[in-house]
Amino acid sequence: MKCTLMHKRIAVAEIELDDATGFIQKTGMVYAPEHFPVGITVKKGVADRAALNEWWTDRSIPASRSGIREALETLEIASTKMLLVRCYGLSMSDQYWICPEGSGLTWDAFNFFDNDFSDDIGDVLFGANKKADVLDFSSPDNTSDGNLKKRWKIMDGKRKLVKGGSNPFRQQPFNEVIAVGIMERLGIPYVPYEVTWNRGAPYSVCEDFITRDTELVPAWRILKTQKKSNSVSVYQHFVNCCGGLGIQDAISFLDRMIVLDYIIANEDRHFNNFGALREAETLQWIGFAPIYDSGSSLGYDKTPMQIRSEKDIVCKPFKNHHAEQLKLVTDFSWINFERLEDVDRLIESVLTAEGTEDYMDEVRIRAITESVRRRIENLFQFAMSHTPTREYTTEDDVEGNIAADYASKVEL
Repeated sequence: MKCTLMHKRIAVAEIELDDATGFIQKTGMVYAPEHFPVGITVKKGVADRAALNEWWTDRSIPASRSGIREALETLEIASTKMLLVRCYGLSMSDQYWICPEGSGLTWDAFNFFDNDFSDDIGDVLFGANKKADVLDFSSPDNTSDGNLKKRWKIMDGKRKLVKGGSNPFRQQPFNEVIAVGIMERLGIPYVPYEVTWNRGAPYSVCEDFITRDTELVPAWRILKTQKKSNSVSVYQHFVNCCGGLGIQDAISFLDRMIVLDYIIANEDRHFNNFGALREAETLQWIGFAPIYDSGSSLGYDKTPMQIRSEKDIVCKPFKNHHAEQLKLVTDFSWINFERLEDVDRLIESVLTAEGTEDYMDEVRIRAITESVRRRIENLFQFAMSHTPTREYTTEDDVEGNIAADYASKVEL
């Protein structure tokens, strides 16, 4: 299928998709090289097809998404990339899409920010049976990333993301609300979350923070803008890439994100769940996106004993251990520790709300609150004694950009 890669109303390049797999087979005439997705190079008028395919693949639902295999069978679709093609690659995170040759489609007529979209795909992804009549594939659910069950819904005229949790505790939706409470106390910009219930299961709900004029550029794309030297740490490389693009206040943002992730023992802050915002048409950088997607934290998949021991906690995106990643923070003076004195009550109020009794008990809640309190105390001691440095080693660096795998925790 011959298409034009579009960036909102701007024609970027001609491409050709394989009809069977959805991969980009060919790249043709380049019209606006500056509007290619961040990190994709154009040399002598030719786009890097391998890099473009990597970006296109990242745009599709991961094959490891909970319940996706059953959903594809229901939809009679071979792969998640073909789902991507069926919605022309439209997303709620940016303004890129593909316009099939001769289709006459326009961004204004069917982008998901201004126009309604179908619930059909979201229904199937959440386990509903296939409709008897023809399915409407016009849905941003075809381009939602991550391994947890999720869907987009229009609620009271607003575009909102509904996201589940993994067995056995379904804790991620509650953790989002707890993380928001902590960020609010620390003055860290955040995306607000609330918990809703469906068929006895908890889901987090947040409003889209991207508008028809802006877009999210994941940190993974930012890292692709420069070649990393083996002698440079992942952290320093990311800071360098931000500086090269003109993205301001990277160190200040990372200080706050690392501190939050230390407090909540976040295990899945990979490079695709934080990033920067820019204006889609002018390509001007706005700054870092408010922090979102903090659910895989607070021992979400662990027993109370494991939560207390903290032995099995993994860390991302820069170091493999939170104690090492915390050393990357350059400034702790912005933290008002008095504002964290009621975090125990915050956690208890969220985890003892109506409906949580099927997933939480007193022993688990106590283990979580004690662990967070201990980490806050450790953070205070570290902040009082830490000497900032700008010399970052590659020791204990995270390799790759692997998100948490919930395949062994398949949702019911």
